[in-house]
Amino acid sequence: MPLATPLLETRLNGAAPHRKGKVRDIYDLGDTLLFIATDRISAFDYVLGSGIPDKGRVLTQLSTFWFGQTQHIVPNHVLETDFRRFPRELQSHADILAGRSMIVKKTNPVPVECVARGYLSGSGWKDYGATGAVCGIALPAGLRESDRLPEPIFTPATKATSGHDINISEEEAGRVVGAPLMEKLRRLTMELYAFGAAHAERCGIILADTKFEFGLTPSGEILLIDEVMTPDSSRYWPRDQYQPGRPQTSFDKQFVRDYLEQIRWNKQPPVPSLPDDVVARTRDKYLEAYRRLAGKELH
Repeated sequence: MPLATPLLETRLNGAAPHRKGKVRDIYDLGDTLLFIATDRISAFDYVLGSGIPDKGRVLTQLSTFWFGQTQHIVPNHVLETDFRRFPRELQSHADILAGRSMIVKKTNPVPVECVARGYLSGSGWKDYGATGAVCGIALPAGLRESDRLPEPIFTPATKATSGHDINISEEEAGRVVGAPLMEKLRRLTMELYAFGAAHAERCGIILADTKFEFGLTPSGEILLIDEVMTPDSSRYWPRDQYQPGRPQTSFDKQFVRDYLEQIRWNKQPPVPSLPDDVVARTRDKYLEAYRRLAGKELH
């Protein structure tokens, strides 16, 4: 199984290495954490040999946009996103931090990912084809790939440190974290999805599905954490190209996955690098998603 190395190659003044994920590097600042979104890109559970320029900035700045827009639904872990107001000892790392980092509160992450689906796609489509249901939720017969669901559904998943996350039922998730907490997270997830989908619709974009992560403070307060409604955690489709019955054009790493399938990579090391045109087209999709959703240029 592919594993994200726990070691961080970059040393930062005043920041202790905490964890390295596929995309994010996390440093411990004592009472808080420093999140850095890199330009790394993963596919089929491996970090590829090529990065996507500006991808980390898109993830950070789009998450910042959504964190700000959704505070009326649930508070979040963000403390500071302006590099110029970071601790003085970090100021010498502008090339690494500016535009792609945030300082956040420490929480105890809930070990369940909260997924909202408004359309039948991805693992949900596969589940439906095999069982007529998604995560145990029965759906009408005869639905096509990418069809809009009669109403959005909540489909939690276990958080995996490697490999794919595993879809589970809400009842199973309740056994992991407790039914009362799971009910609160389900309600918050569906409110967040409804808000995000309505905003995306006004921008000419379909938010087909997305996942949220939550953390608990020492006092038990629920905070929205990690990233929010980015192209890495969501399926975004251009509304004017939507046609159910097939996979959709999307604002994410579609070009990357298509290329890897085209070259018949066996999804085992050695990990390939990407040609320049695939990198450029993928970068353009991430930037377009940011511009349309946030309504401004990346900085």
